Amino acid sequence: MTEPTLAAPLSGADDILAEADGFVLRVRVANEQGLHARPAAKLAQEAQKYDCDIQVRQDGSEAVDAKSILDILTMAAGQGCELELRAAGPDAAQALGRLGELFRNRFR
Repeated sequence: MTEPTLAAPLSGADDILAEADGFVLRVRVANEQGLHARPAAKLAQEAQKYDCDIQVRQDGSEAVDAKSILDILTMAAGQGCELELRAAGPDAAQALGRLGELFRNRFR
């Protein structure tokens, strides 16, 4: 029996959807250890560079602030989890584009 392979993350610049209250991007956690401390820190640091509100939600659970390392860690998002990033503000689409790159590149 073969091991299932993890496809590339579900994110790309063309996948950012405009909604009435901002933008949405779905991504997949590809890192073997999930969103542990290092990628969570990288995600929060990158999110803090943008002048918009960015939220992360996993499987319909309560959204957390993407600019907070602790909030991201509390999600305990493991490998293969699909997350929804939502952003609203002046540079929301640009922010989601960059955060999507982080997921696609496995935070390298």
